[in-house]
Order: sequence, then C-alpha cells, then structure tokens
Amino acid sequence: MAKIVFSLAVSHTPMLALEGKRWSERAEDDKKNKSLNLSDGRFVSYDDLAKENGAPYGGIATEAKFLEIEAASQKALGHVAGRLAATAPDVVVIIGDDQAELFSHANMPAISIFHGEEILTHEKHITPQTPGWIGTVMKGYAMDAVHSFPGHPQFALELIRGLIDEDVDIAAAAKVEDPLKAGFGHAYGFIIERLFGGRAIPVVPILLNTYFPPNAPTARRCYDIGVKLANIIGKSQRDLRVAVAASGGLSHFVVDEKLDQKILKAIREKDAGTLRSLSRGELNSGSSEILNWVMAAGMSEHLTNDWSEYFPTYRTSAGTGTGIAFATWS
Repeated sequence: MAKIVFSLAVSHTPMLALEGKRWSERAEDDKKNKSLNLSDGRFVSYDDLAKENGAPYGGIATEAKFLEIEAASQKALGHVAGRLAATAPDVVVIIGDDQAELFSHANMPAISIFHGEEILTHEKHITPQTPGWIGTVMKGYAMDAVHSFPGHPQFALELIRGLIDEDVDIAAAAKVEDPLKAGFGHAYGFIIERLFGGRAIPVVPILLNTYFPPNAPTARRCYDIGVKLANIIGKSQRDLRVAVAASGGLSHFVVDEKLDQKILKAIREKDAGTLRSLSRGELNSGSSEILNWVMAAGMSEHLTNDWSEYFPTYRTSAGTGTGIAFATWS
C-alpha cells in the first residue's frame, strides 16, 4: 500500500539560489516595488513602508548578516536533502504555487494536479534589461533552459480521481505544449534541483493559484484537501513510499515574524484550527505561499513535525525580505 513516509517544507526565495554577497541586488528591486503586501491586507509602496516603519532593520540588513543567514540556510537545505535521500521515496508530491509560469490569466485554475509523463520547466527569457541576479537564480530554479523531469501519471490520476470522488472539483493537466512559452516554474525546479541530489525521482506536481484573485483557495480549503489527499494515498494499493514537499514561503515581501512564528507553532502543535483560519490579508502576494505549507500540514497529520529552522531575513532597513523557513515531518 502507498504511504506518506516523510514531508518537508522549504522556502524557495531567490536568495537561496544567490550568493549572500549579492542579496543587496535583490534589495534594490524591493525599493522600486509599488505594491508590497502587509499582513493586514494592505499594499504599499516601498517609500510608504519606509515612512510607516522608519528604518529599524538598518543594523541587520547588511552583507555580514546576509552571509550568516546564507550559510545557515544552505546548511538547513543540506539537512533536508539528506533526510529526503535517507527516506528513499518512490515518488514526491510537490505542492507549489504557479505564478503564471504554466498557466496564464487566460486559464488560471485554483488547484490543479499534473498527470503527464514528463515535467518540462519553462525557460525564462532574459533580456538586457533583466536584473543580473535573475539570470543566476534561474539556474537554481531549473529555468535557465528547458529541463525534463519524470512524472508519475498513474499515481497522479489516482489522486485526481480520488479527489473527484470526494467532491473536490480538481483541475487536471497532462502536457506542457511549448516550454519556451509556458512550463513548470520556480516552485518545482527549486525542490528538484536543490533537494534531489541529481536523482530522477518521479514527481506529482500540485499547482495552487495562491497569487491571483479572484479564485485563490482559502487556507481552510487547502488544509482540508491535504487531509483528503492523505486519505486517498493511504487507501491506494500501489506499493509506494511517498514524500510530500511544500515549496515557498514564509512571509514576504515584507517580513512578518509574528505571522511566521504562528505558522511554525501551529505546525509543531498540529493546530489545524489556526492553519485553517488564516485570513486573506495574511496570504497575499508572496505570503500566499504559506498555503503550500498548510496543504502539506493537512497531508501530514499522521506524522510529527520533528525539526524546523527559521531565519527572518531583512533585505532593507524598512523591513522587506523573506521569512526563510524549513520544516520536516516524519
């Protein structure tokens, strides 16, 4: 019988695919951002954020601190990769957010499962105007070229049919027609490139529309579908060791340590109520990737959160950055 034997959740911020000494390049783009999300639901410009917050993080938005967090984060990623290798899963279910990489505004399903044989990444088009850090990061996301990774269509179809039987109207996709125009993006490429260690492990991608209104799923729905997915996997007659991977998060593009700690505490304590009740305001823009963690937590109710690390990473004095976090369940 199929069994979820290991779950993980990791941030996939560009900083994790970029040298710490170059994080200041990413910070410069923050200062041009006119729509930074706050956990109360507001969107503000960087200038307005600086007026509201002042510059309380100037003493830690430094290259020395960047290098310290870079080293700790890469150590944490190595720990997760080692745990995944030791688990030796037959398939990895990756929960990620599609940011108009495979889907577009012409058709943006709330939740979709891919059941194709081949997972093709979208090659990011780089122009002379593209910030230099983006080209480097695309390699870590497997988006510097078209990369092919194996899917697990039979298992994916079982999950899709199981959800339909559970009255979940799940979208289904089976093919990447032209990866130069659209394909799998950063949420999936980062997990495979950074954590698989070159192994060709079959993947079942779950694609959440966390970013784009009006049909972003609620935290409640993500958690409850996660529970249903775990039950479907548990009933499968396939002899599979399954790993679950949540990609992205936590708070960004303005760091909210209180929100991040609430998520990590709820995961440790199996507090489904807190995870299911996260508000829309807390889950806008980059922070919406927390939904990937929420679904993974729902799929991991039978496991124990046995390890986590958290690094609130401020790129600018006004507080922009990412709550970089890592967690495992076993």
